[in-house]
Amino acid sequence: MVSKVEIYTWSRCPFCIQAKALLDHKGVEYAEYTIDGDEAARSKMAHRANGRRSLPQIFINSQHIGGCDDLYALDAQNQLDPLL
Repeated sequence: MVSKVEIYTWSRCPFCIQAKALLDHKGVEYAEYTIDGDEAARSKMAHRANGRRSLPQIFINSQHIGGCDDLYALDAQNQLDPLL
C-alpha cells in the first residue's frame, strides 16, 4: 500500500526544504500545499494540525506527524519507514 503524504509549506522556509529533502531522499511522493500568505489555507492546516501554525506540517494517511523536527525524529527512531 502506498501512503498518502501531505506537506504544508512556505516556498522559502528552510525547515520545509529540509523536510521535503528527507522525503525526496526516501523516494516518497507527496502532495505539497504551498500556502505563502494564504491565511485561509493556513487556518485549514492549523485545524488539521491540532492548532499548530508553524511550517511545515506533515500528514501521512491523514495522521498528523508534525513538523520537520518531528519527521527527522521519527526517522532517527526507525519509525518513519513503516508509515511510508
